[in-house]
Amino acid sequence: MEIMRLVVTGTFGAGKSTFVRSVSEIEVVDTDRQVTDETGDLKEKTTVALDFGRLNFGSDMVLHLYGTPGQARFDFMWDLLIRRSHAYILLVDAHRPSDFRAARRLLAFMKARVQIPMLIGLTHMDCPGAWQEEDVAIALGYINHKDRPPMVSVDATQKSSVIQALLILLQHLIYDSAVR
Repeated sequence: MEIMRLVVTGTFGAGKSTFVRSVSEIEVVDTDRQVTDETGDLKEKTTVALDFGRLNFGSDMVLHLYGTPGQARFDFMWDLLIRRSHAYILLVDAHRPSDFRAARRLLAFMKARVQIPMLIGLTHMDCPGAWQEEDVAIALGYINHKDRPPMVSVDATQKSSVIQALLILLQHLIYDSAVR
């Protein structure tokens, strides 16, 4: 059985824990704690170390899903988790452009450590003020369309949407492995 390690990262509140919970076939291991700073206006709890879930893909592949904390003060966990990963998803909350700079820093952090397939998942696309894919791509520094990783709209609360994003990432991973 092949084990693929996938990191789900993104800024605070982008939907990482929800993403992992939506598809995990086991009870998710989480490290959620009460929010004690100004971000408590957005949600009550936050991940302080990792989320872990598991998903079987066919009879010979298992995905281990690792959700990262969203705040930069926990970047030591980003480092620990990404170094053993086969691929990652960066979730970007499309209706909070104030977080795009943090998402761009997180992306630079990951790129400095690994060169592995990745996908950008746009969450909260149904919220008022959500930016379109093209605008988010530019905000993240992807000016040239040819240099962009795959980008998809993801509803982290919907298992089918999360599965679709995972399939696109796996296709990207398989393609990347074939051309190397």
